[in-house]
Amino acid sequence: MSGRLVEAAWAAREQAYAPYSGFAVGAAVETSSGAIYTGCNVENAAYSLSICAERVAIFKAVAAGEREITALAVVSEPGTTPCGACRQVLAEFAPCPQEVTIIAVNGQGDEQHYTLGQLLPVNFSGEELGLL
Repeated sequence: MSGRLVEAAWAAREQAYAPYSGFAVGAAVETSSGAIYTGCNVENAAYSLSICAERVAIFKAVAAGEREITALAVVSEPGTTPCGACRQVLAEFAPCPQEVTIIAVNGQGDEQHYTLGQLLPVNFSGEELGLL
């Protein structure tokens, strides 16, 4: 699983639009159907309008009708993990966070493996608001 996912994330990183920070990120999510969706970060001069690679990949999967993410690979030069906003969005589509694999890969190809449950032990949910 990780080989295909990581390769897809590296390919997505090539499309990153990061003229302001120079911090290119690629991401790939795998869904319960086995499909892989990719994303790259897209910056904007109004910086708060930028979007992370992970959310682009997740939103592409959802737009294609997917509702269950099973794994995510994120690649960047230093090998960062998803930000808090991306973790929360991922949790929306992860029925069992302890089973969702997160792979963070640095520029040398070194991988760190986590679960979403490790990176986001308590997530916000609609249940807390009585919506679900």
